[in-house]
Amino acid sequence: MNSLEQHISSLAKAAVKALYGIDAEDGQVQLQKTRPEFEGNITLVVFPFVKAARKAPAQVAAEIGEWMCKPLPTSPQGEETSIISKYNAVQGFLNLSISDSFWVEQLKAIDADEAYGRFQYPSNAPSHEGRDGERSPLMMVEYSSPNTNKPLHLGHVRNNLLGYSIAQIQEANGWKVVKTNIVNDRGIHICKSMLAWLKFGNGETPESSGKKGDHLIGDYYVRFDKEYKKQIAELMAAGKDEETAKKEAPLMQEAQEMLRKWEANDPEVRALWAKMNSWVYAGFDETYQRMGVSFDKIYYESNTYLEGKSEVEKGLASGAFYRREDGSVWADLTKDGLDEKLLLRADGTSVYMTQDIGTAKLRFQDYPIDKMVYVVGNEQEYHFKVLSILLDRLGFPFGKELVHFSYGMVELPNGKMKSREGTVVDADDLMDKMIEDAKEISKDKVNTLQGITEAEANEIARKVGLGALKYFILKVDPRKNMLFNPAESIDFNGNTGPFIQYTYARIRSVLRKADLTPSQGEGASQWGDGREVLDPKELALIQRLTEYPQAVRTAGEEFSPAVICNYAYALACDFNSFYHDLSILNEPDADKKALRLLLAKNVAKVLRSAMGLLGIEMPERM
Repeated sequence: MNSLEQHISSLAKAAVKALYGIDAEDGQVQLQKTRPEFEGNITLVVFPFVKAARKAPAQVAAEIGEWMCKPLPTSPQGEETSIISKYNAVQGFLNLSISDSFWVEQLKAIDADEAYGRFQYPSNAPSHEGRDGERSPLMMVEYSSPNTNKPLHLGHVRNNLLGYSIAQIQEANGWKVVKTNIVNDRGIHICKSMLAWLKFGNGETPESSGKKGDHLIGDYYVRFDKEYKKQIAELMAAGKDEETAKKEAPLMQEAQEMLRKWEANDPEVRALWAKMNSWVYAGFDETYQRMGVSFDKIYYESNTYLEGKSEVEKGLASGAFYRREDGSVWADLTKDGLDEKLLLRADGTSVYMTQDIGTAKLRFQDYPIDKMVYVVGNEQEYHFKVLSILLDRLGFPFGKELVHFSYGMVELPNGKMKSREGTVVDADDLMDKMIEDAKEISKDKVNTLQGITEAEANEIARKVGLGALKYFILKVDPRKNMLFNPAESIDFNGNTGPFIQYTYARIRSVLRKADLTPSQGEGASQWGDGREVLDPKELALIQRLTEYPQAVRTAGEEFSPAVICNYAYALACDFNSFYHDLSILNEPDADKKALRLLLAKNVAKVLRSAMGLLGIEMPERM
């Protein structure tokens, strides 16, 4: 409930107490936004009071409305005018119009609040007594989860953008957030790249090839697959069935042997693994930095899988799991409505589930986590159901509390953009294309800016291109599959990142022309004094600004950056309508001009804050 609703709720309780002797509970006071066909800002539903009042609904609404419009006694020195300027009653609905003076005061309060829209503690989260006293509740958000055998791709882009934005939104809601990543740096897929490099690489390095390390290793992963398919075809031509050919292909057998050597700590295999992974990590870091995402803690499967194997062995000893005749270890989940899950292979090597058990254990040892959120695609829903059950079965109290933030897949229209492998679009290629598109589309606009250098033009294109990419992906309900259309995302009109960025840049231009620097604006609390009538466009804009904290709250509760996107777009639309119809710099009335400048300043402030929660930078000029 926001401050306006709290105020109206208190007035309504006082009214029904004074008029009918009713001690209303919070649940009885029902408020909603006034429907557009009626005059008013907020509507009180009076039906809960009709029976006790023993009057018709319309009469009860009218009596409460009249009472709420009366001046309020505040002190022996005088009375305070009610924030309700007028009302209209429609059956059992009381539509209340809020006074302009209230909205002006709300605008001033927003201007004075440097952290507007942010909360200290979430209303639905616990706080704890730690070593340093009371602390904010802690949420860990895991996202990205790359494999070190290939570069980040389009799917990783949505994952990273969602994870980072969710972390920003939860911090705004008062959580202390630890952003974490689990790097899948071991397993048969890693050995495939390593083996292909040994056989076909001739000592190639990122320096000698001029390629990013993650791209170089990805090329060898593709090379392994190409050579492996050749061997399968040869074996099938010799009379083997496909399944047998896949198992007996020399390359696959060598890769499996390399994995066994890795787990046995063979020094040569480990040295090669460390060298090639270092190339990949350097490439990942460059991509993450460019994308504008970061992590507070990175875990590596190579460090966590042994913890998982240890826990599986404990579960085996306690009877929670069982071993089959071939030596593999399984969990029987049929009583939970699932099937049986492999935890250790017959040769003793671990699987993803083993690693996730170990990683979860280490995380809860490292941090006092109140909520653990996994940002992982919806194809892994079964995996996380199983993980939750297994952790609970192993005796970890946090097992049932894990949250799988399941999001839909993202695809590109066919033929829109080249891909490195023909089926997967690299994140680096995608960002390159978006920035180039932004340069091309904004070329005419940028050239109109006086004194802009090429470096500044490139920086604007970077912010606009990446802003278009991020906004287009984040504005979609994260649980839905989506089609990312680069051309549509870069449009300067409509529900796009560039449209909102352009609105912000327009406001900053107005403020520069008014010579209104941030420091000059901080002490402008007198602005708007004496104003009695707001233009409907001014009023709509102030009302929209007051809705920002609730948008942040809702986005946190729903784990949905799309809520912030929708809010930012609505605010930008409201400002552009206001800007089109009303003069700011040429307004002759000093009070009106001052109020409109204050409005513009705080729209820019909130747009910057909202887009910041999405990881989007705002250019000062466009």
